[in-house]
Amino acid sequence: MNELIYEQPLNEKTRSYLRLEYLANQLQSNLDQDHQHRCFYPLFSLCELTERCDYRTEIIKDIDKQLITLKKWQDLPHIDEAQVNEYIERLQQARTQLVGCERPGQKLKQDRFLSALRQRFGMPGACCNFDLPQLHYWLAKPWAIRQQEYQSWIANFQCLLTPIKLLLELTRKTTSYNPATAVAGFYQGSSNQALSLIRVKLDAKQGCYPTISGNRNRYAIHFVLFDQQKHSDQSIDFMLATCG
Repeated sequence: MNELIYEQPLNEKTRSYLRLEYLANQLQSNLDQDHQHRCFYPLFSLCELTERCDYRTEIIKDIDKQLITLKKWQDLPHIDEAQVNEYIERLQQARTQLVGCERPGQKLKQDRFLSALRQRFGMPGACCNFDLPQLHYWLAKPWAIRQQEYQSWIANFQCLLTPIKLLLELTRKTTSYNPATAVAGFYQGSSNQALSLIRVKLDAKQGCYPTISGNRNRYAIHFVLFDQQKHSDQSIDFMLATCG
């Protein structure tokens, strides 16, 4: 095993962004490899989330804030101007695409095949061929054809997922890791700056994992022994990044 990174959002918006990023990674994994019917679970989860909430307005606001910040950085000494310019260009492109697209996932609601599957997928064991013969037929297609169709479904969400991944990438890069020690398995901290994300990097060999709680100004980390499922009473060395 190796170092693991644990993340805890400290506000609801960051929580939503992380969930959407997770689903985006699952979609890409299913596009890279043939996971059979499992590929539909992240797709339908994404459909449900985007039906509940239209994230576009909030994302556009966050893009505009990041653009203002990055443009200020252009005038600072010792700044990698080429990298800053690259992020500005990527954010501007993502913003243009998001403003111009229709509500993500809207077209998939009109797809009869996906609609029939989605109605059944919430039922335990409902992927049997007698429940969903159309799925049985689809899975028999060559992987190259299914991969192309899956790509076309994913494309409906790219205008949303691309800026979210980019915003989270920038959030993570604004803060570096620093060494920290949890005395008797507990660590707490505070910040005058509003925080959005806590990141903990921990060697899996220590046999524990963190449970993190907090708000934008204060946070606490308890380390739990995996085998015993109880809080550790030992000192735990780890790496900590607090992101604004």
